[in-house]
Amino acid sequence: MELDIVALSRLQFAMTALYHFLFVPLTLGLSVLLAIMETTYVMTGRQIWRQMTKFWGTLFGINFVLGVATGIVMEFQFGMNWSYYSYYVGDIFGAPLAIEGLMAFFLEATFVGLFFFGWDRLSKVGHLVATWAVALGSNFSALWILIANGWMQNPAGSALNPQTMRMEIVSFFDVVFNPVAQAKFVHTVSAGYVCASVFVLGVSAWYLLKGRSVELAKRSMTVAASFGLASALSVVVLGDESGYLTTEHQKMKLAAIEAMWKTEPAPAAFTAFGFPDQEARETHYAIHIPWAMGLIGTRSLTTEIPGIDKLEEQAKDHIREGIKAYDALMKIRAAKPAAPGEVSQDVATARTSFEDMGHELGYALLLKRYVDDPRQATEEQIAQAARDTIPNVPTLFWSFRIMVGLGLFFILLTTVFFWLSARRKLDHYPLLLSIAVFAIPLPWVAIELGWVVAEFGRQPWVIEGVLPTAAAVSNLGAVSVLITLLGFAAIYTALIVIEMSLMVKAIRKGPQLGDEPEADLTSKTLIPAAE
Repeated sequence: MELDIVALSRLQFAMTALYHFLFVPLTLGLSVLLAIMETTYVMTGRQIWRQMTKFWGTLFGINFVLGVATGIVMEFQFGMNWSYYSYYVGDIFGAPLAIEGLMAFFLEATFVGLFFFGWDRLSKVGHLVATWAVALGSNFSALWILIANGWMQNPAGSALNPQTMRMEIVSFFDVVFNPVAQAKFVHTVSAGYVCASVFVLGVSAWYLLKGRSVELAKRSMTVAASFGLASALSVVVLGDESGYLTTEHQKMKLAAIEAMWKTEPAPAAFTAFGFPDQEARETHYAIHIPWAMGLIGTRSLTTEIPGIDKLEEQAKDHIREGIKAYDALMKIRAAKPAAPGEVSQDVATARTSFEDMGHELGYALLLKRYVDDPRQATEEQIAQAARDTIPNVPTLFWSFRIMVGLGLFFILLTTVFFWLSARRKLDHYPLLLSIAVFAIPLPWVAIELGWVVAEFGRQPWVIEGVLPTAAAVSNLGAVSVLITLLGFAAIYTALIVIEMSLMVKAIRKGPQLGDEPEADLTSKTLIPAAE
């Protein structure tokens, strides 16, 4: 990939998004775990559950602050690096972002303050309400962000106004209840729950290995194992739903994930292993599981899944139709104003043509990389634009399989500790505790790879089938973007180091002495605790 303005802008947004998404999953999951722990405290009155809530709340606070700091930058990039994107779809994309800020983020940020400073100022129930509000606010934030992102994957409920050259909302209901957005929301949130559960499991396992805060660690592991197992299983189910919707709305992404070069007879096989070769258009040493892909992708034994070669040929047809839509659009915009209430026959014909083929306009814009006027494109340029619709197959192939493999590992990990907690043997197997400690970073690996599959997989589109990425960037100098890219990389790396240092320091320090449970306090007195 050449380091031009498009590549640099993509790289900068990818870098800031990946950094930001290091904080988001833990915020989503820990907020719910805190609410569960405090609910148990309010219901039982046992101080150890209050201690657990405050301890894990400290780690949540560190993560939350840095998550906010890294997320703000992403908002500004839409206007700075992707100005034409903001102009083209701002009427649609801006709505869920504004609602996220007003309804979700402010709710979350307000009650975060009450969570930390309201322990001795609010009643038990009042503080519990604040904690649940933090959890709901975190998840509402994810909902509206993923509604916006889901629309980029499947631009439902919208249409292009040929006069203003802006996408406009036709049905806000279709935007909000876009099936792709809803599937992405529940899948992403469940992944965040798994991330927090494995984090709590790993830190608690470290305490058990060190023989510190044993009661807190055991109870924390019990909650995390139960919550994590349910979440890990739901990730698999909801991931299957996302795959099914990808078959319907993003066929090229699915074919690239599977390195499916040729269209196979239904039901298609699933490639469990192999080495995709994009130049040769084949997958070396492939190991197939018969029928599996057909069942996963279509939920039937008779529906065909098109391969990359077939989809490339279809892209050529879409581009040719897009050229007709582009021609109709140019005629509409070039028409001279007629008398009030009158429309010329040529304009009426052009409008009718655009209404019929306007949904293909984005494919004509793919040609802008090769020719100023798509109507002047040659067959060779059309073929090149069609090839551009194929994303990087090896990257998607391996990212997806590593992500799925880690997901299965999380199911196994949480199942084992759920079983151990039920048998009250959490501290009986040091090797398993060590595995839990070393597993702490793995959810972030899986989540980041999931982001790669979702976002890198829809290239060359910034909005699937509507606006190519190359047409959405601002007219900036490559040097300017490169400098800011390096600056963000340095600042974000420093923030990561700061967060990890603060997290490690808080974990090493452990629960505050003033919040120790009654059982621990009695053990430190000269009077033996009652049997």
